[in-house]
Amino acid sequence: MGRALPFIIVLVTTLIALIDCLSSEREDVRGLPRPVWFFVILLLPIVGPIAWFFAGRPVSLEQHAGVAAGGRGPRRPLAPDDDPEFLRGIDTTQSRNDAELLRRWEEDLKRREDEGPTP
Repeated sequence: MGRALPFIIVLVTTLIALIDCLSSEREDVRGLPRPVWFFVILLLPIVGPIAWFFAGRPVSLEQHAGVAAGGRGPRRPLAPDDDPEFLRGIDTTQSRNDAELLRRWEEDLKRREDEGPTP
């Protein structure tokens, strides 16, 4: 098992790099065209996957937004639930809806109490 471990590590790393390469969008791959990266990863078992992860893999969304580059660049929420304005709007709308529902329930309860018990 001790001799097989390095082989297994190289095999798993190569498979992960190949899957990542093939599942990346063609226009997002850096450095070389995606088919070239495929053969680099496949033919250079140790160097290929390492090169892919450091030089070919697509840039993450945070790096596109400039967050990873020292905070320079535009900073915008990536999802609606990360946007404080969106969350405030939901809270206000939901509070208004809840208040209206409560008002209707109270009116209905008062009307039923005024009518008296039903036979």
